[in-house]
Amino acid sequence: MDTKSIRCPACDRSRCVTHPELLDLHIAHIDCDAFYAAVEKRDNPSLANKPVIIGGEHRGVVSTACYIARMNGVRSAMPMFKAKKLCPDAVILKPRMSVYRDVGYEIRNKFKELTPLVQPLSIDEAFLDLEGTERLHGLPPAALLTRLANEIQEEIGVTVSVGLAANKFLAKLASDMDKPRGFTVIGETDKLDILAKLPITRIYGIGAKSAKKLQKDGLTEISQLQSMEEATLIRRYGEIGQRLFRLSRGLDTRTVKSSEGAKSVSSERTLAKDLADYGALEDKLWGICETVAGDLKRKNLAGVTITLKLKTSMHRIVTRSRTLDAPTQLAGSLFEVGSDLLKPLIDGTPYRLIGIGVSHFRPLAEADQPDLIEPARTKRADVEKAMDSLKNRFGNSTVQKGRAMREKAEKQAKNT
Repeated sequence: MDTKSIRCPACDRSRCVTHPELLDLHIAHIDCDAFYAAVEKRDNPSLANKPVIIGGEHRGVVSTACYIARMNGVRSAMPMFKAKKLCPDAVILKPRMSVYRDVGYEIRNKFKELTPLVQPLSIDEAFLDLEGTERLHGLPPAALLTRLANEIQEEIGVTVSVGLAANKFLAKLASDMDKPRGFTVIGETDKLDILAKLPITRIYGIGAKSAKKLQKDGLTEISQLQSMEEATLIRRYGEIGQRLFRLSRGLDTRTVKSSEGAKSVSSERTLAKDLADYGALEDKLWGICETVAGDLKRKNLAGVTITLKLKTSMHRIVTRSRTLDAPTQLAGSLFEVGSDLLKPLIDGTPYRLIGIGVSHFRPLAEADQPDLIEPARTKRADVEKAMDSLKNRFGNSTVQKGRAMREKAEKQAKNT
């Protein structure tokens, strides 16, 4: 259908009102629009027409910016001082995470009213598999999603954007194409044309650093990948090359998996004596990371949010978190992030407990992919996987890192 002549009476933008595969697609990605800022505007109507920025509490960066602020160039993860220069009239608010979580759970319960196959990616976005739900609800997935988006706006007070497609990669891509309040469909018949117009950075896992590496090889557009043979890409980039080949063609076999099980995996250790020294605390952290990684591997889980927990000698709990671009289940990755989070907290304060946790689980197939930019990181991951294989065959004591052996020797010395 020619949609150029179909215009929205409110904004005069062209809009697609149908798609040849609209009634056949059932994989959806739903993403709240500028979620934190939307909740703040909902709770304080006086902010409705003002630029709102959420952040500044951790390292002075932007957590979320409303669309008015974004029109001035403000973006998530931008340093707050830069955001203020770009948008000096912005209202800057500290995050109210407990409020956002409550609203997020309210929205997630709406998802679960449609299908049990809901896979959250964060508190404000999720994949849904609506296959077979027409028989239960009497409407095809596209109509259910439209009704759901309207209900969330009317009953909860925030807006969402919806992507409907044949697989998860395309659905997530679609949900981001027409924000806010978008509903974008990508079918099998038009996926190649749509993908061909996009930069390589729209493929998940290819960030700015990886894009620079590919750019040096003359690759910047997905259309270029579509013209290359799989063998060529694998020869150049290994496992990443295979992913580039498949996703550039809209091929994704991952299924939507409900995450009703564990919400996080963690371990902590109360210390024999209070410690204020970075090196001593770091040594304790390694063993905890190995424990958590072992649990993740046994449960076939991988997460993107890593949280360091400390308890002072006065029993005050301190936590710091970081969210990664891709999920992990490796002790080395947990330790790297945990150590980095620990450094700024070493100021002479004695700590009696240290712990590490992983949350916001993602599909295992996305975890610990080869790193195109930092091959040393990939090498460390391969070493850990090889060690895991040896431990599974011959026992945990077969092979150990020097740090773990040192801690074990210290324990033995204290007991003698």
